[in-house]
Amino acid sequence: MSRIDIRHPHTLSKADARSAIEEVAQKLKTKFEMDYGWSGDILNFSRSGIDGHIELGEKDLHVSAKLGFLAAMFKDPIEAEIKRVLKEKF
Repeated sequence: MSRIDIRHPHTLSKADARSAIEEVAQKLKTKFEMDYGWSGDILNFSRSGIDGHIELGEKDLHVSAKLGFLAAMFKDPIEAEIKRVLKEKF
């Protein structure tokens, strides 16, 4: 099993950062049929072969995901897309 582990700084207020994460989650839901839900300051997401979360901190985000066998073959492009979106939004 492969893992993605990304920490990304942000300078947004917690409310604005949460809104930006929600916007990204909506796009993931539409584009990749991902399920997601908030538990405090952690957005959990999943779909077949992918299980992870985005933890919202005061000054950073922590994206962590476990990739199943098939998704692991696409780890590099998945990780690159996550970093691109984080850079764009934060």
